[in-house]
Amino acid sequence: MSSLRLISSAARRAASFSLARRGYADISDKLNLSLALPHKTIFNSTNVVQVNIPAESGDMGILSNHVPSIEALRPGVVEVIESNGTQKFFVSSGFATVHPNNKLTINVVEGAPLEEFSIDAVRLNLQEALKVAAGSGSEAEKLEARIEADVYESIQHALAK
Repeated sequence: MSSLRLISSAARRAASFSLARRGYADISDKLNLSLALPHKTIFNSTNVVQVNIPAESGDMGILSNHVPSIEALRPGVVEVIESNGTQKFFVSSGFATVHPNNKLTINVVEGAPLEEFSIDAVRLNLQEALKVAAGSGSEAEKLEARIEADVYESIQHALAK
């Protein structure tokens, strides 16, 4: 009999306990975006529709009501979709933090609008970085050149889209 009282008591408590429910993003909901470099702020608490990021775990699209998370960024394109258009920025690395209440903070080491890159200059710099990486320099120089080549390959891929 005492176990029955325990179960019914737990059932009554469970019925009165409510959990916050998550749902799909509403088109009228906006995402509050802050995108910053060490020397410059690109977006400061700006309302946007969606942000696509190059997370280490894979590309992610972030809308309002997204689950809070922290994502490391790999070299790639951050795409900001606003009501009146889209802006694309190439970033070298950084972190994106999705906060509760529709807030997204992105801090990057280096970044620039994608249209500021020249495909010819990227190809030339990529070739030079690959030569240094394959050359007879020190291991540190080769490793630095390989990282540089990886970033140029990411820029080249982004510009080809």
